[in-house]
Amino acid sequence: MNLKEIELREYQKNIANTCLKGNTLVVLPTGLGKTVIAIYVALKRLEQNPTGKILFMAPTRPLNEQHYKSFLKFTDMTQEDIALVTGKVRPDDRKIFYEKCRVIIATPQTIANDLKSGRIDLRDFVLAVFDEAHRAVKEYSYTEVAKNFILQSKSPLIIGLTASPGGEEERIKEVIENLFIKFVEIRTENDPDVRPYVKEVEKEYVNVDLPDELEDVRKKLYDIYDEILEWLKSKMFITSKNVTKKELLNLQNSLIAAYDRGMENPINIWGLIKVSQAIKVLYLIELLETQDIKIFSSYVKELYSSKKRAEKILASHGKFLEIYKKLPILEEKYKVHPKMEKLVDIVKNLIKGNQNVRIIVFANLRETVERIVNVLRENGISAEMLIGQAKKGGKGLSQKEQIEIVKRFASNEFNVLVCSSIGEEGLDISSVNYAIFYEAVPSEIRLIQRRGRIGRQSEGKVIFLLTKKSIDEGYFFSSLSKEKKMKKTLRRIKNDGLKKRKLSDWV
Repeated sequence: MNLKEIELREYQKNIANTCLKGNTLVVLPTGLGKTVIAIYVALKRLEQNPTGKILFMAPTRPLNEQHYKSFLKFTDMTQEDIALVTGKVRPDDRKIFYEKCRVIIATPQTIANDLKSGRIDLRDFVLAVFDEAHRAVKEYSYTEVAKNFILQSKSPLIIGLTASPGGEEERIKEVIENLFIKFVEIRTENDPDVRPYVKEVEKEYVNVDLPDELEDVRKKLYDIYDEILEWLKSKMFITSKNVTKKELLNLQNSLIAAYDRGMENPINIWGLIKVSQAIKVLYLIELLETQDIKIFSSYVKELYSSKKRAEKILASHGKFLEIYKKLPILEEKYKVHPKMEKLVDIVKNLIKGNQNVRIIVFANLRETVERIVNVLRENGISAEMLIGQAKKGGKGLSQKEQIEIVKRFASNEFNVLVCSSIGEEGLDISSVNYAIFYEAVPSEIRLIQRRGRIGRQSEGKVIFLLTKKSIDEGYFFSSLSKEKKMKKTLRRIKNDGLKKRKLSDWV
């Protein structure tokens, strides 16, 4: 069995050789051929083990469909050799695939379930590939599958593939431990062996001002927030008013846990009410600064109408009532957020210069994704949304619909694809010219994945929309700092060597 249609680059050969020596975490920017490396190693393992099998996993069906097509494209294997297995395949059929096929491509949840039921035996599997390996933390299915693979396989070898395992050293170490990693292979866009293959990606930062009336609303919200923090500090729930959202969420969880243990004293209950209010006000500020007036207004109304105690008390605050009463004026005057206006102008100018241009817009909230698509269409721009599967009572796209939309985008049927986080992870959307971040993200993993949609086959540009003096700017600089820290940590871990994890560590 051989690779066809492609010759490995020097850095790919070097990484593949390391992978063949022992369990390896491969950290490589998007578009530089992580999948091809894994397929090459898979073929080598099958050469070395004529009766062996390969397990190739990715978190979603669309990603697995891409891997299935890659095996058919880059190897001389046939459809009889490779099985694409998801939970939608009948259990009895899955069992037959596991027994007959040489390559199993599946979601980790399906494999974990079939391990529990005894449908799959990993004895003859000689390689397990974990795509989007940064997910191998906590209770995610990758962790369980890796344990079983190491236990059951007669000749186990693991490859983890990711563009970013995360910025926190503890998270990186958790991924390494959970996948029994022995070697780390990391390359960045600036490494000499990778540099010739990296397409230039220009970055542009577009700053957006909040109008005076919205600035006044923001000030009122911060006044409410400051009052709540002052109360929490006075009752010793926090030591400083300079707290992060994460710290407030942790405090909320600890107070809920204390309540569940029977610690129902009044001060703790009031603490829970106040911290809940603080989190909600922070969210209101974020919606006002970074999303859209319509979405902000909708959440204010939801809080005002709520029957929950914390929200009723918040909604009775004088400054909250001032904001609520002003909503009709704000909705009429600012039919779209200043950021949305800027987005429309940018997209119009890009399309004016090239009718076949392909643009991806990333937004955090599904409501914002839908709003952006509607506003773009109102302005005569062809746009579609790419969101995850439906949640309770909400809209969503099936995985089949997601795949179809990506195909249509690749065929130039429309200019703009507006994505929630579903568009960040791994989907092969090639030849995209521009990526626009509607808002910043605090996660270095998401920053790297969003940015990775650009410059895969040609030079591109990333445009960041940032509201001045807002949470946008904080998130943006936070993600850059975490990315820098991640690269530094990985280099150090690679140079220091890894402690090999043994079965006795957890059996």
